[in-house]
Amino acid sequence: MMSEFNYHHLRYFWAVAHDGNLTRTAERLNLSQSAISVQIKQLEASLGHALFERRGRQLILTEAGRIALDHADAIFAAGRELLGTLQEKGRSRQAIRIGSLATLSRNFQMEFLRPILDRPDVEIILRSGTSAALLQGLEALNLDVVLINTPPSRDAVTPFISHRLSEQPVSLVGTPERLRGKSDLAELVARQPVILPTADTGIRIGFDAWIDRLGIRPQIGAEVDDMAMMRLLARQGVGLAVLPPIVVQDELTSGRLQEAGRLPDIGETFYAVTITRRFPNPILAELLESRSNLGDPRQAS
Repeated sequence: MMSEFNYHHLRYFWAVAHDGNLTRTAERLNLSQSAISVQIKQLEASLGHALFERRGRQLILTEAGRIALDHADAIFAAGRELLGTLQEKGRSRQAIRIGSLATLSRNFQMEFLRPILDRPDVEIILRSGTSAALLQGLEALNLDVVLINTPPSRDAVTPFISHRLSEQPVSLVGTPERLRGKSDLAELVARQPVILPTADTGIRIGFDAWIDRLGIRPQIGAEVDDMAMMRLLARQGVGLAVLPPIVVQDELTSGRLQEAGRLPDIGETFYAVTITRRFPNPILAELLESRSNLGDPRQAS
């Protein structure tokens, strides 16, 4: 019966499951191993299933244990969300926690944040990482939104909501010395080294299809998984970079880099990924309402 369920038992199980080691958990919680073991055994008795199996000194989750851990994660995350939301009431500043793909354009991130950059009542907390780590943080309610360039799949298990923010064109960009006297994109790609994103990106897939249609085999000057590094390599004249102009908008404005032209039918789409929450962050709603400002390609030049 639900009335007999003991959440203290669940919390001890949750701690051991994440530590993967009873001794480590006991030391961290300043409890004896036997005390924690008793709590977990009582939880197993109430659930009617073993939650761990022992392999040497390691505790391995059973199938029932994995299911229990998923529910425990959700239960304790909801508790943290409740505390965080209610404790913000009456405060003069409210925090918004934003995760961004480590390789995403910094200029794009600034455009997304611009509506709240000068707000004295808003504290911006930024985290960067891989898409998998960021989406995990979003599910755990440690982040309010994740900025990404490939929307995650959505189903009953992963209830992500992808808000399309902007679709930026992709151009061929280089120093004035590399572009001097040449205007044809196909000729430039055939004769100059190119700086490309990695093969698993949408930009690279579109670029490879374009040069295949033209029968061009370009010299690859660099293959980079970070837009900021592509920007630096282009500035150093290593080659012509294939990227959205918003990434190098400061260099284009100053003339340090020039845009040879837009590459046909190639673009990069940016998304803000959220999940349904009982207590949504009101600052996030304001940011998403202003997202249409990011979609005008003229802002990228």
